[in-house]
Amino acid sequence: MKLENESVAKLASADFPTRFGDFTIHGFRDKEGKEHLALVRGDVAGKDNIPVRIHSECLTGDCLGSLRCDCRDQLEYSLTYLGKQERGVFLYLRQEGRGIGLGNKIRAYQLQDAGLDTVEANIHLGFDEDLRDYTVAAEILKILGVHSVVLLTNNPAKLKDLKENGIDVTGRIPVIAKPNEHNTDYLKTKEKKMNHLLD
Repeated sequence: MKLENESVAKLASADFPTRFGDFTIHGFRDKEGKEHLALVRGDVAGKDNIPVRIHSECLTGDCLGSLRCDCRDQLEYSLTYLGKQERGVFLYLRQEGRGIGLGNKIRAYQLQDAGLDTVEANIHLGFDEDLRDYTVAAEILKILGVHSVVLLTNNPAKLKDLKENGIDVTGRIPVIAKPNEHNTDYLKTKEKKMNHLLD
């Protein structure tokens, strides 16, 4: 989906040392008032084939260590990978629960406990299976001067969306997390119903 009259404002930048490596952190605000982050390693402006991870917020996984999803594993894998590269970008987008928000995500968990899968739960709540939008990610990459990327992802929709918004996607790096007893069915659903590439 293309953003008409796109408006993403850069807020501030700062040095950002992490356990994964040294980055520069950039804050952005979109036209809906949501604030997003970019962690940038090295000089990426105007360079080709920049490794990029677009990661959607998952409070329950990223921060609280939920085993119901593979989000934290993907976050740590991507930051570890990028921290070893000369150049790279990690985008953190504020679109919790595939875009339905934290409260609805917990409602979806409750429905999953009652037997629905992750897609069925979202649809039962009146949402599409995935409401995430990567047009803001494309705008942030353009602000950073990045036009050619190798995407760290298992989700074909990200590649398609970036290409539609003027980013040259030259390759894909799989981000494979080891399943556990709590997320095996969730991962199978993402593979079968959302076309995620998990091998």
